[in-house]
Amino acid sequence: MNNPNSRRTFLKKTGVLSVSSMLPLSVLPLDYKYKMGLQLFTIRDAMANDPIGSIAYARGLGYEDGEIYGYDGENDSYYGIPSKEFKKQLDDLDFTISSGHYNFSNLFNEPEDVLMRYVDQCIKGAKTLQSTYITWPWLAPEYRTIEHFKILTYKLNKIGEQVNNAGLQFAYHNHDFEFTDHNGEQGNAIILAETDPNLVKLQMDMYWVEHSSTKSIHDLIRENPKRYVMWHIKDMDKITRDYSEMGNGSIDYKQILANINKEDLQYYYLEQGGNFAKNSMQSITDSAQYFKKHLQRYL
Repeated sequence: MNNPNSRRTFLKKTGVLSVSSMLPLSVLPLDYKYKMGLQLFTIRDAMANDPIGSIAYARGLGYEDGEIYGYDGENDSYYGIPSKEFKKQLDDLDFTISSGHYNFSNLFNEPEDVLMRYVDQCIKGAKTLQSTYITWPWLAPEYRTIEHFKILTYKLNKIGEQVNNAGLQFAYHNHDFEFTDHNGEQGNAIILAETDPNLVKLQMDMYWVEHSSTKSIHDLIRENPKRYVMWHIKDMDKITRDYSEMGNGSIDYKQILANINKEDLQYYYLEQGGNFAKNSMQSITDSAQYFKKHLQRYL
């Protein structure tokens, strides 16, 4: 689906026709410190059908930067596209990829040399895309014990060292399970205490902190300087506490973003993992409109 006609057909099917007709003049691009980022997993259904067309559409909404997922290390490709070709197409769209979520959890029980070989592959892909960060995004349910969190921190430090030695940076992304209480211990506290701050940065998912942490977003950032270098910004349904389009949920991002310490922030990404009001493409449209009108001024 790389020709204009097929892309237009795809966008019609998603229920989104014209970006420019949907965005009011008041939300056209201005000079902000940070690029408006999108975690591309939000539109994973669209990306599976037409990755370049989907990114082109997001770019038209004002998203300038993205966080990728789904790297194929053996074939050095993203979404079935060789990394060098993918980078060329991104450049044509004036769209950058500052971070990537890579599938380290699947190798949790593999020998260390297998994991490190995959890290080398990720470094190759990330360098081709000129990304800054390689990010560990997920821990499978069977590894969410205190014992496994302690093993995880060893792996994070090893990967962080290898990634930093290659001239890139490494980060860990939280969900809710890091904040689960295990007889007075938490995975998040172990990660903070036992990883090297110089090797392992943190990507805060603000939704999950609001959802599950006993500490606030502000407190975590204040108590851990130089750690939270990236943010995931997504809203929470007022009733179900599931994901929601920006502005439709219960998280007061106006208060958060107006008062939060941004000294360590390097990148942020809007995200919605599911629970779309209509479909994923319409959701990133609605979120972009709301974010530009009400929240981007703080970033």
